[in-house]
Amino acid sequence: MATYNKRGYKLPKEKAEKGDEYIEDDVMIDETESTTAGVFSKLDEGASKTEEWVAKNQKYILIILGAIALLTVGYVVYQKFVAEPKETEAANEMFVAQQNFQQAIDGVASDSLFNLALNGADGKLGFIQIADQYSGTDAGNLANYYAGVSFLHTGKYVDAIKYLDEFKADSKMLDALAKGAIGDAFAQRNQLKEAAEYYVKAADVEENEFTRPRFLLKAGQVQLALGNKADALKNFTEIKEKYMSTPEGATIDAMIGLAQ
Repeated sequence: MATYNKRGYKLPKEKAEKGDEYIEDDVMIDETESTTAGVFSKLDEGASKTEEWVAKNQKYILIILGAIALLTVGYVVYQKFVAEPKETEAANEMFVAQQNFQQAIDGVASDSLFNLALNGADGKLGFIQIADQYSGTDAGNLANYYAGVSFLHTGKYVDAIKYLDEFKADSKMLDALAKGAIGDAFAQRNQLKEAAEYYVKAADVEENEFTRPRFLLKAGQVQLALGNKADALKNFTEIKEKYMSTPEGATIDAMIGLAQ
């Protein structure tokens, strides 16, 4: 490491060539005047301290690095040998329940089929068990939606709200439908204020010609029942201005008349 005399030093005297006068000048160089020297000195000191710290704490550094590596490997192993097989298993379990659900929606012996979808059939689990046993999987999450809609159709509105509220949608369409179904459950319980709130939430999920006009209309109808004509008129007017080609637009003039 370079060293400097803190009090300064003299530059060597130059000998004059023959025939020239010999001139002697004392030139002093102080370390405080050498920025470069100061910077390198600081760097050398910092590097030494870092090396000392690493050497002193090497054991702990290796433990931390090992833990990070172990977590990374553990995550990959979990995904490959636990999470993925569990997803497949849950999807296989849910196949029969989904079939019963779809037939119930189509109107074939609806109540009994919804009950089979909820509780299981043909040796396969129903949506209730799948949501519980496969919690954390995509299939388990989707089972919450199916269970909530099934409870809604069978008149068990508190259970419908519970399962639909547990559902976390990746799709905006499903998110809107789930919130709208919660609104339906509240409406059936005559909790109109809560129903209106969820219908508005459902409408606000996405601007499209399917879910937004549908839930704007439901929100407006409930708001009318609550005596909130201004809010109802606002929702009905939006349907008239933006969604007249939808099924909701066909009767919107009559609804606007009621809200005015």
